[in-house]
Amino acid sequence: MTSVSLLRNEAIWLRCFVERVALMHYPWWYVPVLTAPMLIAIIAVLHVLVSHYAVGGGLFFAVEVSHAYRTGNREYLAYLKRHAPFFILLTVVFGAITGVGIWWTIGLASPLATEVLIRTFVFGWATEWVFFVLELTSAFIFYYYWDRLPPRTHQAIAWIYGISAWMSLVLITGITAFMLHPGTWLQTPSFWRGFFNPQFVPQVISRTGGAILLTALYVYLHSSLTLPSGEVRNLIIRRSTRPALLGAVLITSGGLAWLAFLPPSARMALEAAAVLTVLMVLIFALTIVVFVLLYLGPYRNPGWMTPGFAVALLLFGLAAFSTGEFIREAVRKPYVVYGVVLGNQILEKEVPQFRKEGFLQSGRWTRQFVAEHYPQVMENGHILPDKLLQLSEQDRRLLGQVIFMHHCNDCHAADTGYSAVGPLLFSRPRDMLVEMVRHLNETHYFMPPWSGTPEEAELVTDYLLSIAPERPHGIYPTLEQLEARR
Repeated sequence: MTSVSLLRNEAIWLRCFVERVALMHYPWWYVPVLTAPMLIAIIAVLHVLVSHYAVGGGLFFAVEVSHAYRTGNREYLAYLKRHAPFFILLTVVFGAITGVGIWWTIGLASPLATEVLIRTFVFGWATEWVFFVLELTSAFIFYYYWDRLPPRTHQAIAWIYGISAWMSLVLITGITAFMLHPGTWLQTPSFWRGFFNPQFVPQVISRTGGAILLTALYVYLHSSLTLPSGEVRNLIIRRSTRPALLGAVLITSGGLAWLAFLPPSARMALEAAAVLTVLMVLIFALTIVVFVLLYLGPYRNPGWMTPGFAVALLLFGLAAFSTGEFIREAVRKPYVVYGVVLGNQILEKEVPQFRKEGFLQSGRWTRQFVAEHYPQVMENGHILPDKLLQLSEQDRRLLGQVIFMHHCNDCHAADTGYSAVGPLLFSRPRDMLVEMVRHLNETHYFMPPWSGTPEEAELVTDYLLSIAPERPHGIYPTLEQLEARR
């Protein structure tokens, strides 16, 4: 099949996908305490920190090996060869393991969003895998045939690796940027409209800068720990500093462009959430700190580059990068894919149908659970909402828990863990909880809209009341308690 026919078939599927009204076909994945999104975040951040070193390190080796061959600096070549195993082990081995870990976790935690991304960008994923295989192959040839290849061929292999790694970054960035802002793809779905979205260029710029900067910080640390003071060490510091400064500039300029092209909901989330505002300030502050330390240290005073100074620089850089990843994920809420897939694995356009037919009725797994355990509330394969409220209190709570696990588990723990709901609910009267459930997105803009019937909101409220903690002694009494004391 040619690439043209592949893209044509893909465009046909995209039109069908946007027009269809699909029922919820995926079960939930329960991760105790930590929650699935936090597990994704941990694995993804570790992978991103290493994968950007893979990209920047590829360009570093291509440039520096070419320089060492051109100048005949055998000492520098010897150091680069000693650096290569550290680079290969960290980026290829650890990077590949965490990369597979991301696919496992997103496939389990966000199956609908993963389906959308795979089907929408199947041509992009296939192309990225070609570059990935080329990247791995050239990396192993570059290292294992170091002294057996002619210099010109060795340099060519290094450049093949560097360019392949950067192209992988570009392709994956186009897809992840689509999740934040699909742009005109929402109106006219096609591969190219989705890939060249408003966030594509800003994120490519900032991620390229991040790859260059992080690589310099890794090189500083490795050289300061493995090389004594001398000409080679000073050469490494001197040649790595200007790219590091350029990386900091690219991160800042790309970050500002990222801000300028945020979709409306993400901009509101960023401006209204105090913690995200603080983290945004922290990112730019840390980037400025790294830039100043680079200028005052290795650029002006290479002798400052001790192991302690290198560790401090690397920690500042990792902190800034990790914070940026957290913000990038946080501002997408209530979506996983903006305007398409909500955080609870429901297509945004399916919400009206879910509200009309019922959340339990609209999902394959929820409907099956009700049919197996409560056939008395069903008639001709349909769940009767009014009969749900006729169940015993214990059964109502159980069905409320079923709805909670499908509707809320993708973001919240229940009573203990990350973003747990229980501790937020103590002493709230039932009527207030019912209204809060029925108007989730109006109560908090980070939340997806309620996707069930009013009767199902009552069931969820029954469950929430069962996990809400007792009002602690000494807390100001409720209005009902004050009335009772009169």
